[in-house]
Amino acid sequence: MRNPVVVGVTGTSAGLAAVRLAAREAVSRGSQLRVIHAFTWPVPGLSGAGHDYDRARRTASQVVEEAVASAKRSTPRVRVTGQLVDGVPDRVLLRLSHNAVLLVLGDDDLATTPWLPPASVLVQTVARAWCPVLVARGPRPPAGAVLVAVDGSPSGILALRHAAAEGRRRKIGVDVVHVVKEYGGRFEEQGRRILADTVAAVPDLGRVRVRVLVGTPGAALVHASSHARLIVLGPRGAHDAGLLGSVAREVLHRAACPAMFVHGRAVPAQRTPSGTTKALAR
Repeated sequence: MRNPVVVGVTGTSAGLAAVRLAAREAVSRGSQLRVIHAFTWPVPGLSGAGHDYDRARRTASQVVEEAVASAKRSTPRVRVTGQLVDGVPDRVLLRLSHNAVLLVLGDDDLATTPWLPPASVLVQTVARAWCPVLVARGPRPPAGAVLVAVDGSPSGILALRHAAAEGRRRKIGVDVVHVVKEYGGRFEEQGRRILADTVAAVPDLGRVRVRVLVGTPGAALVHASSHARLIVLGPRGAHDAGLLGSVAREVLHRAACPAMFVHGRAVPAQRTPSGTTKALAR
């Protein structure tokens, strides 16, 4: 399957919401949908024996079957396949992201948790995937424009390119925003210059509106996301060197609409949940 939309499922309601969103995304792109559940067995050497293993594998297969059925019910035109893949979830998803046009995941009620575990599958995948990662929120995407956050970096320009494509696909406008500490003076002037330079770097944008927001970047974007159909940004800002930048962490944790994280520069070496350190370069 070439350039599919891939959605990872775990049997949760958030995973089914991701499947329904992924089905719509696949149809809008003319792509096939590939539903994936990563299966691991905790007892080394006993992967092929025992009633517990057989029961667990049947349960995992049912997760895939339910997700495929949900995709077909929600979006009858979708071309969908389901697959149970043996392997550690983050490694499976990262491998599949090499050939996917989009990777979709559920948020698993992130907003109800006090922090984001760095070793979680969601955080690792959002930070390190080779294709855009779309994190579903709630039962349906809200109304509104595509909201894209820019900071003057190449990552912001890439985010704007993706946002423009999403706006064209959905036939809606794009809100390009930059957050400053306060209105007036050099902060606002610098913010408007960043917006102008970023917009000028991306031709054929279509309908765009540029706005300077005021406040702490993460909190300001989370607030703005309550009026957006989709928010698009990079996983790290201009001055971030870690797995996820502080703004991306806040948006991933608390955004009110689906959030798309796009990638454009090398990912730092990180320790995966399984304890293996890797460095990925783009």
